[in-house]
Amino acid sequence: MTPPAAGGGRAGAKPTPADLGIDPAELDWERSGDGDGSIEVAFPVGPSRRAGAKRVAAHWARGDWVLMRVAGDPARRILVFDRNEWECFIDVYRNGEFDDATTEPAEPPKSPKSPKSPESGKRGNSSQ
Repeated sequence: MTPPAAGGGRAGAKPTPADLGIDPAELDWERSGDGDGSIEVAFPVGPSRRAGAKRVAAHWARGDWVLMRVAGDPARRILVFDRNEWECFIDVYRNGEFDDATTEPAEPPKSPKSPKSPESGKRGNSSQ
């Protein structure tokens, strides 16, 4: 995989769909459900592998980059994952680490109050 300069040349920044030469409107998005709030995922193919596209230096295979968005997001944000990040995300999901993300948080455990003994506040307990 020969990715383009990440973040439009910004050191350490993740690339955007535009940095990768991807038009989100042209992608086939897979959906987790119907309606707003559904997760949508796309697996774009690099420009040189598209039918009829002029061959360019920066190309990648399906799965080298993965895009994810939430249907109905007014800001139209898109997360970009490289292959390694996506595989880590899937591993976390398969291991059940998101299972409690859809449930109400449990109340934190209450620490038991230790009863104060009459001697606990005294110093130098000496017998006479």
